[in-house]
Amino acid sequence: MIFIPDLLKENFKISIDSIRTNLLRSILTILIIAIGIMALVGILTAIDAIKNSISDKFLMMGANTFTIESRGMRVQIGKNRYRAKNFSYISFKQAQRFKKEFNFPAKVSISIFATGTATAKYKSEKTDPNTLVIGADENYLFTGGYELDKGRNFTETEIQNSRNLAIIGSELKTQLFKKKEDPINKIISIGGKRYKIIGVLKTKGASIGFSNDRACMIPVTNVRQYFSRPQMSFKINVMPDRPELMDIAIGESEGLFRIIRKLDVTDETDFNISKSDNLAQMLLENISFVTIAATIIGIITLFGAAIGLMNIMLVSVSERTREIGTRKAIGAKSSTIKQQFLFEAIVIGQLGGILGIILGIIIGNLVAVSIGTSFIIPWIWIFGGVVLCLFVSLASGMFPAVKASKLDPIIALRYE
Repeated sequence: MIFIPDLLKENFKISIDSIRTNLLRSILTILIIAIGIMALVGILTAIDAIKNSISDKFLMMGANTFTIESRGMRVQIGKNRYRAKNFSYISFKQAQRFKKEFNFPAKVSISIFATGTATAKYKSEKTDPNTLVIGADENYLFTGGYELDKGRNFTETEIQNSRNLAIIGSELKTQLFKKKEDPINKIISIGGKRYKIIGVLKTKGASIGFSNDRACMIPVTNVRQYFSRPQMSFKINVMPDRPELMDIAIGESEGLFRIIRKLDVTDETDFNISKSDNLAQMLLENISFVTIAATIIGIITLFGAAIGLMNIMLVSVSERTREIGTRKAIGAKSSTIKQQFLFEAIVIGQLGGILGIILGIIIGNLVAVSIGTSFIIPWIWIFGGVVLCLFVSLASGMFPAVKASKLDPIIALRYE
């Protein structure tokens, strides 16, 4: 059991009584501090929720995978620009050769973006022209992080024979089969061609501007035939059997693909190899600047709260000058008076901090719920908020407490 000296207990009791006596003023001061902490904890909790959402979305795009693709695409986030040069496209023949010759414990898939503005039709029902059509092979579901809700995957023979088969997303299923029919083996029309549905994907949600649930996968060879365009550039996804083999697999794949591309030893690599989480890391790096800005805004708000608390404590010293004089006259030490006022400031600060932390967590998690992430309890910011409130309380209460402790008892007793 922790022993607390009677003097500390008495000073704490006096501080609580003083707060109760000036209840309205104390509540307003607590609210000032609470708003500062709420701004800090709320913004930082919301940013944590956004970070979790970004990580989850990119994880759904395929965990432990890397992609080989043309470097013709430009990606710019903030001041960072990636893939700035326009290199040669990756042909289907090159992608096929890589898949055949990559002798490594890994799954390799070949895919291509066909269109993002297709319309899918089934009898009298049809979708808006926003259906994403992807050319895929038998391994794409694994490397892309997709799961089947019902039905089956493509077979290697079906890919080779360019069969008119389709695997659709859950949103397409809902839009086309409103009478809750079983979509398996039903015939739908995409881009003027008829496809038999062999599988339905589990719900995956939206990700960076498009919904995976509106996706429709057809054999990659079928895309070459019916969605043909000049210099079609194919994408190769590789998923090592074990995550720890990732870096070795990347090295092996770069060496093999350089041979396939007929590059000399001195030639620059004219393709991109990127891990599935690279873009997520780029986004998170830029969000870190927002975190710093939010922290500065929260600290400035707390600085204003500290000034408000100090002002309230100085007013309290002025109002209780005769009380301080009376206590000193009957033997109270300066250190005891200082302790009483410090306790009062700390209690007000911690009450404001607790209220601010609760409000901040609620506001931050409203953002989390709105973007579909799980509830977050920001333990670091909770602990940080408590410590920050203690620091603010001590900094704000020290000057008024010292001023109160140095009052001359004779002058204080004569104060009107």
